[in-house]
Amino acid sequence: MKTLELGYIHIKDIVIGSESKIENGVLYVNEAEMKALILEDEALKDVHFDVAKPGESTRITPVKDVIEPRFKVSGNGGVFPGMVNKVDVVGEGRTHVLKDMAVVTCGKIVGYQEGRIDMSGPGADYTPFSKTINLVMIAEPADFLLAEDADATLPIENIHKPTYERAVRMAGLKLAHYLGEISKDMEPEEIETFSTPNLKEGIEMYPDLPRVVYVAMLQTQGLLHDTYVYGVDAKRTLTTMLWPTEIMDGAIVSGNCVAPCDKVTTYHHLHNPVIEDCYKHHGKDINFMGVILTNENVFLADKERHSDMVAKLCQWMGLDGVLITEEGYGNPDTDLMMNCRKVERAGTKVVLI
Repeated sequence: MKTLELGYIHIKDIVIGSESKIENGVLYVNEAEMKALILEDEALKDVHFDVAKPGESTRITPVKDVIEPRFKVSGNGGVFPGMVNKVDVVGEGRTHVLKDMAVVTCGKIVGYQEGRIDMSGPGADYTPFSKTINLVMIAEPADFLLAEDADATLPIENIHKPTYERAVRMAGLKLAHYLGEISKDMEPEEIETFSTPNLKEGIEMYPDLPRVVYVAMLQTQGLLHDTYVYGVDAKRTLTTMLWPTEIMDGAIVSGNCVAPCDKVTTYHHLHNPVIEDCYKHHGKDINFMGVILTNENVFLADKERHSDMVAKLCQWMGLDGVLITEEGYGNPDTDLMMNCRKVERAGTKVVLI
């Protein structure tokens, strides 16, 4: 049995100042400490912070990632393993969560399709982050990332994109971890518990319920369309199984810079709605057995390889049904349909979302 407790500390406001603490629901953050933490990376020359609140006449753009601050207070490892903490299997113990807020990372444009968040107006209805209090981090690339003859005000072709993308991605994760750590000695206002039995336990506990697994397809097309699992670029991994609670502890982080309307941020992985709904039904009308992770590569041989592995795992586990979600669109539609066809031919019912 794998059990994770999420301890929620609700944040009502954020104040940027000279100390870091949480009092009466207000998160006070030390600007100098945050800046020093971010500028440890020589690829960044400066960073600025701002706060965006629901209802304000504010637009945040270009958005690269959104991350919910979390900190592991007990159990193996730390949140975002393989990224800001050492590689260790997470997903058990207790993790504190700063609720109702998010870290939003911004900076010079890397790809034309980066996202935006409107805190009010018609656009606010199309993003969940218009309802969170957002600590916005704006990171500036170091001069060495610009071409010698480049105008520093031109953000597109003149920046070494992969280096800058990685620097901003890591800065956001470090900042979210730093903020989460402020809560380490606090008593959460509420605690939610998530437990998943292993395969043997699950079959013995719920012999009459249909065995169901969630297949999460991760964006791995490269060219700033990436996702990371325990710090590894997911296109370098084979299809594998994870405990659902590992994902809640930050085992998956986003590296998507250029997919606005359906961008899956790190925040979305931490709050995967399919996982949350499966837990609500677990032990009642389904036996939730875990998560299969697979990727969405661009070459046919990779698509064949990974869809074969998905079908094999489903058949091997003797599943009754799977739920499959696709990240992105277009090229990954091929992976989606190959997974669907092969899993059904192997004898397991499929629902696509």
